[in-house]
Amino acid sequence: MRIEIWSDVVCPWCYIGKRRLETALAAFGHPEDVEIVWRSFELDPSAPKEPVETVAEALGRKYGGGPEAGRQMVDRVEAVAAEEGLLFRHHQSLRVNTVDAHRVLHLALETGGPELQGRLKEALLSAYFVETENVADHDTLQRIAVGLGLDEVRVKEVLGSDEYADAVEADVREAVSLGATGVPFYVVDRKYGIAGAQPSEVFSQVLDKAWSESHPTLDVVGGADACGPDGCAI
Repeated sequence: MRIEIWSDVVCPWCYIGKRRLETALAAFGHPEDVEIVWRSFELDPSAPKEPVETVAEALGRKYGGGPEAGRQMVDRVEAVAAEEGLLFRHHQSLRVNTVDAHRVLHLALETGGPELQGRLKEALLSAYFVETENVADHDTLQRIAVGLGLDEVRVKEVLGSDEYADAVEADVREAVSLGATGVPFYVVDRKYGIAGAQPSEVFSQVLDKAWSESHPTLDVVGGADACGPDGCAI
């Protein structure tokens, strides 16, 4: 079973949704048969690489009400995150561009597969929401990526170029073509889509349905008058 997840590393609901999916996978009967691939989606492509304001300030400016209104929005999402065991420090998070973080995630997928990419995704989310680091900063991205085992030379090459930028754009276009209007957006076996950080029960229902469809069981009729491992009953 393959789960593709379109998300951004500065999206609080993407981190919350990740934890809810992990809860569902922990209760799923076949977690070892699930492969997760992270796809790129930039929530705010116009965000600067050099931060000039906090997320709370940006929210208050965008939706009105000023910084205080922005702080109230952050309070609400932090409360939801805490229910999933995530202790956000989102009031200190900076509004920054994420294209370079996505490009490094593509490097991780290509060189280390879904497992390495998944560990990098978790590290970047934690760096942004828990450690309040600037995930647009190249030194920060390099430290995190190399610390997880990515090749230092390749990380520098990617960050010093536009490598994988086309892959990031392709991911965004594909998300739109699949019907995504925001993130997180989950696609299971290219059959089922889940929009938003749904409760873990919703993920469990889709996982069970996708598994049963890809591993159908037979309705067996009879059973007598047959030979088995212990011989034949005559």
